[in-house]
Amino acid sequence: MSLVLDPAAQDLLFRKARTANSFSDEPVTEEQVQAIYDLVKFGPTAFNQTPLRIMLVRSPEARERLVKHLSEGNQAKTAAAPLVAILSADNEFHEELPQLLPHFPQAKDLFFAERPVREQSALLNAALQAAYFIVGVRAAGLAAGPMTGADFAGVQKEFLDADHTPLMIVNIGKPGEDAVAFPRSPRLEFDQVITTV
Repeated sequence: MSLVLDPAAQDLLFRKARTANSFSDEPVTEEQVQAIYDLVKFGPTAFNQTPLRIMLVRSPEARERLVKHLSEGNQAKTAAAPLVAILSADNEFHEELPQLLPHFPQAKDLFFAERPVREQSALLNAALQAAYFIVGVRAAGLAAGPMTGADFAGVQKEFLDADHTPLMIVNIGKPGEDAVAFPRSPRLEFDQVITTV
C-alpha cells in the first residue's frame, strides 16, 4: 500500500463517506465539535492564517431564521438536522497574525494591508479550512451535509457582519434512514487530472 493511513480510516474519511441528506435525532455535543476543531485547526494554510469562522445554529429560533434563507430543497433537512453550522471567512483575520506568526510579525502589514488582498486570501484559506472541517466531522463518526444553495446576502445580514463572508451551511449528525439519496457520482480518474512535466 502506498498510503500510511489504514484502509478503515481511508473509508471513513473518503471512500465510504457520503453527504447526508437526513440524520438521526442523536444530538451532536459541544465536546464533539471541540474535538473536531482541535483536530482540524492544524490543517495547513498560507501564513498559518485562520480566517474560518464557525457559527453553530442550535436554538429553534436561530434555525428558523436560517432556514428561510435556504433554497427550498435544503430547508426541510436543515430544519431537522441535529446541528447546523454557518461557515464564513473573516476578512479581518490578519489582526491575529502577529499572535500566530511570532517569528514574522510584519506579515500583517507587509502582505495584508489592502482589503482586496485580505478578502481573496480569506476566501481561499477559509475554504481550505472548511474542507478540513468536513473531513474532521467524518473523523468524529458523523456525517456532514455541506450546502451552498442559500441567499448568502440574507445569511450575512441575519447572522454575520460586513467583515464576514459566508461560505457554506453544513448540516451535521449521525446519518438517518435513507441519508444517501442516490448512488455515488463518478469521479475523474488519475490520468484525467494528473499531468507531469
